[in-house]
This record gives sequence, structure tokens and C-alpha cells, in this order.
Amino acid sequence: MFNNAGFGGAVGPIADIPVDEYDITMNVLLRGVFLGMKHASRQMKSQGSGSIISTASVAGLRVGYGPHVYSAAKAAIIHLTRSVATELGESGIRVNCICPGGIATPIFKDGFPEVDEATAVEAVKPLLAGLSPLKRSGLPEDIANAAAWLASDESSFVNGHALTVDGGLVGGLLWSQQWELLRQHRPLAQ
Repeated sequence: MFNNAGFGGAVGPIADIPVDEYDITMNVLLRGVFLGMKHASRQMKSQGSGSIISTASVAGLRVGYGPHVYSAAKAAIIHLTRSVATELGESGIRVNCICPGGIATPIFKDGFPEVDEATAVEAVKPLLAGLSPLKRSGLPEDIANAAAWLASDESSFVNGHALTVDGGLVGGLLWSQQWELLRQHRPLAQ
């Protein structure tokens, strides 16, 4: 079972976020995952096996990768995954999540209001590629492959894990950027 629905949700400074937008965001991003786990667990317990996978985000691991409420919901998904994995693992059910980062999808459409979704996806690819040490944006297929692996018997001993699929994004500054900063700020040898 793959809990994979989402959107950017409420945005803006914390003081300006309307409570109803907070509620909608949490309902879609977190409540939906909770309900998916709740109902899938019943069937999977009766069969004595299963795999539940949810989409979290690198925004749930580190600040600065998403809006406040989105980031909080994704962090909650990671923790809910670990918590539920301890319960359902005893019934032969594995529970894991994927933390994508920099994946070129229509979620970025709001940043390009003047174009259609397909054009927005293509426009965001070079921007995302500049953030990753691998120098490419992530693709939906990268997440699909991770989900397929987590659902397969090849990952049969993986439970309660947040699999980061981000091309190295959460590692921090690119080495070339770090090196340039060090070169600029180190004292000159005399």
C-alpha cells in the first residue's frame, strides 16, 4: 500500500497562515497517511504480511525545504512511520516512508503560473539539478523505483525506515560551494 497523495499546502509566515489552510494541509498530508495505515493494517494483519509505504519529504528531515505546515506534516509522517512500524512489525507488516527531494513534478506549478504543468515541470528541472551533487533533478521514476523496492521481498528486513531519495540534497552545500567559501574566507598565508 502506497500513501502517495499531497500538495504544497498552506504557505507564508507563521503569523499569516489561516487556521483553515493549516487544517486542510494537515488533513491531506498527515490525516490521509494515518487513514491509509489504519485501513491497510486491518487487511494486512488478517493475511499476516504486507508493506505500507508513505511519501514524506526531505522537508520533514531538515528545515528550509518546504513551507512550515508542509514540513511539520512530513516530519510527522516520518515519526508516525517509525511508531507504526514497531506495532505492525509484530504482525509481519513492514512500514516505511520515502523522503523525496528535488523531484520534478507538477507540485511546482504554482511557481510558474504563466505556463501549463508539463512546461512547469521542464522549467523546474534545471533549478533542481543545481541543488544536487548528482547535477540532475529527481524524476517521478526515482520515487517509483524506491517504492517498488520497499514493497518487494528484497527489502524484507527494512522496517521503520525513512528512505531519502534526493540525489544528496540533504547532505548540505555542494562540495564546490563549500570549497569556494573556504577559499574566500581562510586567512591568506604570508
